[in-house]
Amino acid sequence: MFAKIAYTWEVMGSSWRVLKQDRELLLFAVLSMLACLIVMASFAVPMYRTENWQPPGEGASTEQQVMYYATLFLFYFCNYFVITFFNCAIVACAVTRLSGGDPTFGEGMRAAVARLPQIVGWALISATVGLMLRIIEDRSEKVGQFVAGLLGMAWTMVSFLVVPVLVVERKGAFESLKKSTALLKRTWGEQIVGGFSFGGIGFLLCLPAGLLIVLGVLSGSIAVTVVCVGVGVFYLICVSLIMSTLRTIFQAAVYFYAEHGDAPAEFDAGLLAGAMQRK
Repeated sequence: MFAKIAYTWEVMGSSWRVLKQDRELLLFAVLSMLACLIVMASFAVPMYRTENWQPPGEGASTEQQVMYYATLFLFYFCNYFVITFFNCAIVACAVTRLSGGDPTFGEGMRAAVARLPQIVGWALISATVGLMLRIIEDRSEKVGQFVAGLLGMAWTMVSFLVVPVLVVERKGAFESLKKSTALLKRTWGEQIVGGFSFGGIGFLLCLPAGLLIVLGVLSGSIAVTVVCVGVGVFYLICVSLIMSTLRTIFQAAVYFYAEHGDAPAEFDAGLLAGAMQRK
């Protein structure tokens, strides 16, 4: 775990150098977050008001279960569509930068819009997989969570390069998934695991915000608590946006290395070679 964190820190440094040259990439992350919040509100508010926000129990009718999971599928689809759309914009700009170009915000948006059919297809596949994992969790809490967790990890790995393939090669959703899996196997071997841990670094970076919020609550002052919570939440949002952008830039770099065999100038070849490790 500590080795992964150390490696991820180096990866973040390389991705940060790309981000410093194209700060507008953060705007894509901001728009993605806002759009996801709108999607969440558009589903959460009606479901809460109709008291249909909890999974149907064992005695629930078939109609109730179908309605619940159909709504959940639509939510997943909309959410994945938004995330994939803006990630495509980030990848398009990152690939241009890694190839020696100078991308613009408009270029990224145009690239994402031009790939709407592929994005819709990938959102449908992602929503289907997400729903299947959720059903597995709901059917058996402990065993289901364990199985869903393993399947989720495997899915995250094989689909890691889907968005870069979708953007650069303009392949369909299934073809992009197939190419992503093939690139990973060809470059890093049949059995691979991620050699990076953006989640671990993100957790460590979020600790100061948690400490600040706790100190604010313990202060006993409403004014101090409000300020501390406000600053803490703002800090958490900033960390989340930056981390998600750096991870997407890294995806573009890994694709560049896997496809061409050479590392872009902003990344060390050894760094990208260690992105995936044989089990």
